[in-house]
Amino acid sequence: MSEGLRYRVAVRTLCDFTAREGDLDHRFTPAPSAREGIAGHALVARRRGEGYEAELPLSASFEGLTVGGRADGFDPASNRLEEIKTHRGRLERMAANQRALHWAQVSVYGALLCAERGLTSLTLALVYLDITTGHETLLTREASASELSAFFASQCRRFLAWAEQEAMHRQRRDEALGELAFPHDAFRAGQRDLAESVYKAASTDRCLLIQAPTGIGKTLGTLFPLLKAMPRQGLDRVAFLTMKTPGRRLALDALAVLGAGAGAAGNADAAPAPLRVLELTARDKACEYPGRACHGAACPLAAGFYDRLPAARQAAVAQGWLDREALREVALEHGVCPYYLGQELARWCDVVVGDVNHWFDANALLHGLARANSWRLGLLVDEAHNLVERARGMYSAELDQRRLARLRREAPEALARPLGRLVRQWQALVREAGLGEAGEPGRPAYRVLDGLPEGMVAALQGLASAITEHLGEHPDQATLALQELLFEALAFTRLAATFGEHSLCDLTRHGRGRAVLGLRNLVPADFLAPRFAAAHSAVLFSATLSPAHYHQDLLGLPADTVWREVASPFAAEQLEVRIRADISTRLRDREASLAPIVAELAGQYRRRPGHYLAFFSSFAYLEAALARLQAAHPQIPVRAQARGMREEARDAFLAGFAPGGQGIGFAVLGGAFAEGIDLPGERLIGAFIATLGLPPFDPFNEALKARLAARFGCGDDYAYRIPGLIKVVQAAGRVIRGPGDEGTLVLMDDRFARREVRARLPGWWAID
Repeated sequence: MSEGLRYRVAVRTLCDFTAREGDLDHRFTPAPSAREGIAGHALVARRRGEGYEAELPLSASFEGLTVGGRADGFDPASNRLEEIKTHRGRLERMAANQRALHWAQVSVYGALLCAERGLTSLTLALVYLDITTGHETLLTREASASELSAFFASQCRRFLAWAEQEAMHRQRRDEALGELAFPHDAFRAGQRDLAESVYKAASTDRCLLIQAPTGIGKTLGTLFPLLKAMPRQGLDRVAFLTMKTPGRRLALDALAVLGAGAGAAGNADAAPAPLRVLELTARDKACEYPGRACHGAACPLAAGFYDRLPAARQAAVAQGWLDREALREVALEHGVCPYYLGQELARWCDVVVGDVNHWFDANALLHGLARANSWRLGLLVDEAHNLVERARGMYSAELDQRRLARLRREAPEALARPLGRLVRQWQALVREAGLGEAGEPGRPAYRVLDGLPEGMVAALQGLASAITEHLGEHPDQATLALQELLFEALAFTRLAATFGEHSLCDLTRHGRGRAVLGLRNLVPADFLAPRFAAAHSAVLFSATLSPAHYHQDLLGLPADTVWREVASPFAAEQLEVRIRADISTRLRDREASLAPIVAELAGQYRRRPGHYLAFFSSFAYLEAALARLQAAHPQIPVRAQARGMREEARDAFLAGFAPGGQGIGFAVLGGAFAEGIDLPGERLIGAFIATLGLPPFDPFNEALKARLAARFGCGDDYAYRIPGLIKVVQAAGRVIRGPGDEGTLVLMDDRFARREVRARLPGWWAID
C-alpha cells in the first residue's frame, strides 16, 4: 500500500473477498440463527479438554494491511486450530465453494497463530456441528507454518489493491465531510437544537432519545450532524433506519441535498462521490426472477455470481450513489443478483439506508457486519415511536393449524411421520386448552397458555429437521407451502429457545381445525439492549416519544440515554383544538355516538369547506359513521380507507387531497394515513379523532398489562394509555406541516378532557 495508508480488515471479510468463486447457492439452508450459532460454538468448547482456548484473538500485518479476528478455538495439547460451523441437514449438500471458503478462513487464522506463537506446523480442523442432533463432523488437514504464511500472503496480495482504494476513499471521505456545510442559508426553527443534540450524542458515545415536531426537517437535521461527526469520531458507517418505504426516500433525498449524489447514475461527467450511499431493499422487491430458487441451476443471476461479483462491486463503489434503481442497473449490467449485490455492498458503503430490521432483527445484516468488522457505527432511527411494536413483531412467531392440514394432504411420503406427530400435538393442545369455536357460548376462543407446549416444540424441531433433509435430497419438491411451514417451524423453535418473562404463548381458535399458536414478545428490551450497546451512538427521533421512560424501558436503552425535546416552531394560533366531552366512543356507546359525530363533521365542514381527515378506532366504526354521514349529508364529498388497501389504492386516496378540492377522508387511527403522510397547506385543513386510541380490552392486552405491571409497575399506562395517545398525536400531526399552515383539530371523546390525558398532549396546543 502507499506509504502512510493503513487499512484493517477482518479475517472473514478478507476471505469473503478473496476465496469465494462459482455460483450463489442457498440450497444448504436454512442456516441456524446467530443465537443458535453462538450456542453451538459454546457447546463445542465445553466438549473440549482443559486448556482449550475459545474465541482466540489474532492479528498480523502485511504491507500496511492489518488482518485480525477471533479464531473459534485452539487446543494446545493436540496443536489443533478449529473453525466451527453450525448447520442443519446433511453436509453432503454443502456447495464446494462454501467448503473452500471455510478452509480459507481456518488457514488464515492458522497463519496468524503460527506467526504469533512461533509454531512450525499446525493441524487445521473444520468442525461442523449439527444443531439438531449435536453430532460433530471433523475434517482435518496438516499444514506447515511456511505453507500457511504463503497462503496468507497470497490472500493479502489479492486484497491489497482494494485495501488501498478503500483507504484512499476513507481519507477523501473524511476530508470532504470535514468541509461539509449545511446546504441551506439557515436552519429552520428547532432544527439547530436537533442537530446540536445529535452531534453531541455522537461525540460522547451516547444514545439520544429526541422528540422533535413535524415540519422542522428532522431527516436533514439528524443526517447532517452525524456525517459531520464521522471523521472526528472515527465512525466507519452510518445507518439511517426507517419503519416504512417513504422514510427511505426522505433520507435519500436529504443525502442528495447534502451532495452525496454527485456521482449518481446519469451524471457520468461527475467525479465519484466521496460518500457512498446504499439503499437496502427487501429480497422479494429486489428479486428479478420471483419464484425461482437462489442457486445457479435455477436462476441465471445466481450462476457464476461470485465470478462476476468483483467487476460489479468495483463498478458500484465507483458510482457511489446506489439507491434501488441505480443498484439494479449495475447488477443487471454485470449479470448478478441485485439483492445479493446489495448485501455485499453493505460492507463497503458509508451510509446505508434501510428498514429497522437490518439492525434489530435476530439475523440483522448490518448488526452482523458491525460485529464481524468491529465497526464504529452511528445509528439513526426515524419514526422511533413505532419501534416497540416493530420489535415485538421481530421476536414473535405464529403457527397455523390450517396450513399444516393442507400440507399434510399433499406432502411427500417421507414427511408423513413427523407431520403426523405434529398433528397429534395440535389436537392434544386444542383439547387440553378447552377452546371453543369463535362465538361458541361458554367456551373461550382465545387463551394465554401457562407456558410453552413442550411436546409441540419437540414435534416442530423434528419436522424442521425432516423437511430440511428432504429438500436437500429432493430440491425439486420445494413447494411454497412446504417452505412456508419450514420457516414457521424454525422461527417458532428459535424463539422458544429464548422463552422467558418477556414473552407469552397463546392459542386462538377460529373454527374447527383453524387454531393459531402464537409466541408473542411483550418486552423487546431484552433482545434490543445488545443492539444499542453495539452501536457507537444511536439517535431515536420522532414527533411522539414522550414519556421517555416508556421507550427507555421497553426498548432496553442504556441507563445513560439522553432525553431531549425540541420546542415546537408552531404557534397555538395555527391550530384550533376542540374537545367534544359530550361524546363517548367506548364500545358500549358507539351507536349513540354516531349522531353527534356526524353532526360535528358536517358542521365544521359547512363552516370551513376544504379537505379533512376523520379517524376512527376500527373499520366497523368508520363504516358506520361513513354510512350515517352519507345518508344525512349526501352533498359532502367523502372517500374512505378500505381493509387491505394496496399501495396503488393508498396513493389514489392521498391524490384526492389536491389543492382546491374538498371533502372528508375516513381513516383508521394507527393505519396508513395516520402517520408518515405529508398534506401541507390546503391539502388538509383539519382532522377529527373519534377515539382515544386505546388498544382493545381483550385477553391478550390484559395479559400484556399484567406482565408490564409486574416488570415496570406501569401496566395501564404501558399497555393502553401511552400507545393510544401516541397514535392520537401522530394523527393530529397531519394537520400542521409548516409555518404557514392553519387548521382545526376536534378530539371527540369525554376522556380527552381528563387532566391526566391533557397533560400528555403537546404543550403548544391551545385547547378550548
